[in-house]
Amino acid sequence: MSESDITRRRALALGGAAAGAVLGLGISSCSSSHRGLHGPGPDKVPAPAPGAELCVLNPSVTEGPYHLPGALFRKDITEGKKGVPLTVRLTVRDQPHACALLKDAAVEIWQCDAWGYHSGYQGEHPGGTVPAAGKDTSGANPLTYLRGYQTTDADGVAEFRTVFPGWYTPRAPHIHVKVHTGGHRAGLTYEGGRVNWTGQLFFDDRYADEVYEKAPYTAHTGKRTRLAQDTVYHGGGARDGLMDVTGDVDNGFVATLTVGIDPTREHSGVGGGEPRQPSAPPPDETPEPPRATPSEGASASTPPPDSAASASRTPAP
Repeated sequence: MSESDITRRRALALGGAAAGAVLGLGISSCSSSHRGLHGPGPDKVPAPAPGAELCVLNPSVTEGPYHLPGALFRKDITEGKKGVPLTVRLTVRDQPHACALLKDAAVEIWQCDAWGYHSGYQGEHPGGTVPAAGKDTSGANPLTYLRGYQTTDADGVAEFRTVFPGWYTPRAPHIHVKVHTGGHRAGLTYEGGRVNWTGQLFFDDRYADEVYEKAPYTAHTGKRTRLAQDTVYHGGGARDGLMDVTGDVDNGFVATLTVGIDPTREHSGVGGGEPRQPSAPPPDETPEPPRATPSEGASASTPPPDSAASASRTPAP
């Protein structure tokens, strides 16, 4: 690559950062846009071209309705929950300081289980037809499973062992994430500081297509949302949280993403979907409760969970 090419690439990167600053954006993706060995298939969302510039600023998104405070520090968040093994590996960089690797940032993730239930909210039906949450035999704590914190190491990396997430209406499969700085570990959890980024991590549909053909995912039936129709993912590849995935459905996957934060800025994600109140598990009924849609006469102004439009509404307990 010639010196002029390098100069041009730097100018593009700086131009993107300046545009982000004007828009008030607080997080950047430093990931390559490479998406693995396979080309896009039907219903696949196009990713940016290979070699896309690093550290292009992008916005935080809603935290959604299922966040709970007090998640535990731990690498393995499964608590015995069954599913296709998934390692989530996030690298955090300090975007204003040349995207330097950021040590001691607290990374928090949470997700639903293979049947679409979230700990603390097992009374929320995930849609479709699914066994009642109480029929799970894993022994997982109904208030804490599939939630956790890790702090980044000297390489800026936080890693979790989990399972590939199930799905719930009306969202494509995803994992929620926050990056915190300036706080401290307090007992088994994290306190203080600020949330610098609130994001969601997504997967190409082809991985979910394979995973959902295996137990225990097969117990949850219905029409799930494809990535291209998701209300939060906007088709921007790594910039919008689309993870690089390696591995296979029989041996498990490793999903990676690099994000660049500004440790001086805050974005909690609240205001893009207010938290629900924790709920008790429902009775042993598997079909989804009847749910109105605009075509059935419901108000078209009723936003789905996790959507930005739900910010001004407090979901019913």
